Amino acid sequence: MNSSTAPLLIDRLFARNKVTDLLLVVGSVVFISIAAQLQIPMFPVPMTMQTFAVLLSAAAIGTTRAALSTTLYLGLGAAGLPIFAGTKTLAGALPTAGYLVGFVFASMVVGYLAAKGFTASAPKVILAFAAGSAVIYFFGVVGLMASLNLNLFAALSAGVVPFLIGDAVKAIAAAALLPTAWKLTNKN
Repeated sequence: MNSSTAPLLIDRLFARNKVTDLLLVVGSVVFISIAAQLQIPMFPVPMTMQTFAVLLSAAAIGTTRAALSTTLYLGLGAAGLPIFAGTKTLAGALPTAGYLVGFVFASMVVGYLAAKGFTASAPKVILAFAAGSAVIYFFGVVGLMASLNLNLFAALSAGVVPFLIGDAVKAIAAAALLPTAWKLTNKN
C-alpha cells in the first residue's frame, strides 16, 4: 500500500485474499438486493435503501470489489433474477435503468474516496456519499430522459428533487456508522 492510499475498513477485519474478496462481493450483492426491497413507492422511481447499500458497501470494501459487486448485481437482474426494487427484473425496472448503471460508477467513486481516507470522519463520509449520489443522479436523469422522453427539468423534478432529503438522511446515517466502525476496529 502506498502512502496515498488509506486502509479500507473491511481490511481491518478480514485478511485480503481472493476468497475474502469473492465473499465480500457476493455479500454486497445480497446486501444491495435486500436493501432494494425496502422502499417507499414514488413516481417514476421508488425511494429505497438500495443507494444506501451501494454507497455503504463501496465505502467499506473499496473501488474494485464495489464495482464488481454492483456489476454482478446488474448482471443478475439482467439475467432475470428479481432483485431490483419491488422484486423487479431489469425489464421491469427500465425507467430506473440509468440509476442502476449509475451504481457501478458511484461505487467506483465512493470506493476511490474511501481509499483516500473519506470514511473515518463524518464530514468526509457526507462528501463521499454526496459525490456518489451525484453520479447516480446523473445516470438516472439521463435514463429518465431517454426512457420516458422527459426534458431535463422534468427529469430533475421527478428523479432527483424528491430524493434529496432521503439521500441526505442516508449520508448522515453513514456519517454516524462509518467513523464509529473505525473506532470499534481501532487496533491501537
